[in-house]
Amino acid sequence: MMRSELTDSSVAPTPDENVRPTFLPFSPPSVGPEEIAEVVAALQSDWITTGPRTQEFARTFADSVGAPAALALNSCTAGLHVALATLGIGAGDEVITTPMTFCSSANVIVHVGATPVLADVEPDTLNLCPTEVAKRITPRTRAIIAVHYAGHPAELTALRAIADQHGLALIEDAAHAYPAAYRGTPIGGGSNPVAFSFYATKNLTTGEGGMLTGDAEFLDRARIVSLHGMSRDAWKRYAKGGSWHYDVVLPGFKYNMTDLAAALGLVQLRRMGDLQRRRQEVVNAYMAGFAELAAEGLLELPVHRPHVDHAWHLFVLRLRPDRLRIGRDAFITAMTEQNIATSVHFIPVHLHPYYRDRYGFAPTDFPVAYDAYSRMVSLPLHPRLADDDVADVIAAVHRIVRANRL
Repeated sequence: MMRSELTDSSVAPTPDENVRPTFLPFSPPSVGPEEIAEVVAALQSDWITTGPRTQEFARTFADSVGAPAALALNSCTAGLHVALATLGIGAGDEVITTPMTFCSSANVIVHVGATPVLADVEPDTLNLCPTEVAKRITPRTRAIIAVHYAGHPAELTALRAIADQHGLALIEDAAHAYPAAYRGTPIGGGSNPVAFSFYATKNLTTGEGGMLTGDAEFLDRARIVSLHGMSRDAWKRYAKGGSWHYDVVLPGFKYNMTDLAAALGLVQLRRMGDLQRRRQEVVNAYMAGFAELAAEGLLELPVHRPHVDHAWHLFVLRLRPDRLRIGRDAFITAMTEQNIATSVHFIPVHLHPYYRDRYGFAPTDFPVAYDAYSRMVSLPLHPRLADDDVADVIAAVHRIVRANRL
């Protein structure tokens, strides 16, 4: 039940009125006894680095999304980097991606020596806009990196058509998008490279970790890139019947996942249905709880297009500054004073000093992303939220917004 009335807040509350007694964290991991037991079992086994659990996790994950194959890595960033390197993208090439993402989506383009080219986002989903992508293709363009922002899939049909028309690779940054689907197909279910994140805050966590899905032959080459450029990994060399001999065929990276991380992932995969059901319950409560504020034009709710399954990694509100006398930063401060953590996803790539200065970006070069950033705030969304926690978040937003409406 709500601890406070949501509709009577025309007067600003006193500092101590209706404040939670404890701080509500933004996104703690949902790890329980099963995960702990599996990690202990891994520690007591003969393998703690890349081994049988890592192999099983990759196979099981591939099955869960219908992928041709999967490669377990230590991060989504590693997956994106390996994908670009395996495709042979480098100096002189351009890769188009979104400004509305974490910096790693662009960093990996720089890491391989290519030039990141940013295209603005759609006003509702905040995903890469296909029309804007088409405007930025040049003879040097080699690939598109589409980010499934907040867990809502990007418009893959349009992006694939553009990629096919121009002979480009389409790479998906699915850091937010497990489990999500586009027109009935799970994200990661195709043959193109798709990188997933299992960071501590993600829907499925291995602490640190990632997965690259795609065509089996492509991933055979990516596996070599991901581990020192060696022709065989430790699991193959040290398992029964393995050979000590290996060849380094290219200067690869050290991006392998450990069995300790995979142990977490295997249990999280088994629990995924329950974890996602709770996320959806929280989202449903938020949508209902904020519907009145949205109807009054005081804030904007996240969208969910009917042809996608949303992973709901993030729940992002956008304030309406023309209707409020409180800005985003002050709103976040007010939520903190209500003992509720929030965040911002993301500071657009073109605003960071490295990209701003090196590529000469101005804030308004990508007006949709810039406007959204100036108004957005991410609310707590994770399976550990109790009903009272959700009610507290809804009540706090109502109090702050109604006390500051114009």
